[in-house]
Amino acid sequence: MNNFLNVKMLEFNSIGDERGKLVVCEGESDIPFALKRVFYIYGSSGNVVRGNHANRKSEFVLINVSGSSKVKIKDGKGNEMIYFLNRPHTGIYIPAMVWKEMYDFSADSVLLCLSSEHYNQDDYIRDYEDYKREQNG
Repeated sequence: MNNFLNVKMLEFNSIGDERGKLVVCEGESDIPFALKRVFYIYGSSGNVVRGNHANRKSEFVLINVSGSSKVKIKDGKGNEMIYFLNRPHTGIYIPAMVWKEMYDFSADSVLLCLSSEHYNQDDYIRDYEDYKREQNG
């Protein structure tokens, strides 16, 4: 199955009143996996490209909790989509074996990254040609 087709936007419940808003994301419920790692990207200028890799095993949900950024995903077969993240109660689910590039960060961007796996260097494919070969058998 082509995991590229399983990439999807997620919308989280946003609770709020005059005091402000609260967004809750629970693993294995709002997030389609159990959380094992959380990290965030901030301070990247608008011309920086982050990511540039696929993961063999890790699934991700990316949420711009502040500001905005874009996420380009590719499937290694010539298909690509671009997602614009600019609302803190939405995110993008990216399954394993999908190439991802994060870019066009606003000055106030904080991109929260939720992962299904602990960091493992062997999980990463950092060369797009290697990714295409592995993806296409």
